[in-house]
Amino acid sequence: MLIRKEEPKDYDIVYSVVKAAFQHAEHSDGNEQDLVNALRKGDAFIPDLSLVAEMDGKIVGHIMFTRAKVEENTVLALAPLSVLPKYQRRGIGVSLINAGHKIAKELGYVYSIVLGSQQYYPKSGYLPADKFGIMPPFDVPSENFMACKIKEDAPGIHGTVKYAKEFGID
Repeated sequence: MLIRKEEPKDYDIVYSVVKAAFQHAEHSDGNEQDLVNALRKGDAFIPDLSLVAEMDGKIVGHIMFTRAKVEENTVLALAPLSVLPKYQRRGIGVSLINAGHKIAKELGYVYSIVLGSQQYYPKSGYLPADKFGIMPPFDVPSENFMACKIKEDAPGIHGTVKYAKEFGID
């Protein structure tokens, strides 16, 4: 498996991968692929943190981290993480998360947040965000709103997350 930075030539394939990955997801609004396109055009987009996973020359997964804020602190929002259904449960998603965390650390980011499965994301170091003093801007079970310290010595932060406007969360 090859994990690399997404390139503009990948956009149409990534759109299809994201759409297929969320087509039968339990918690999905069906617009994740459109969110990816919108985020690429926004101020929160970080090209180095939009990654694809390839197997045999075919893109089978994608991850995107964008900038978010907790008070005056910049954090990353992991959303979405997508793997084609027939390639799921092979470690591709965890590999994408780990590669993203490594790049994020090199770029100086210290926290990442995610809204997702409490069974899945803890494998990559995510814990309920309230343990860090990070609160969601919407009502959600605390076990599903998680954060991860990308740098072990990250300073404590406290406050409510402000997502990029493309998420449509005020």
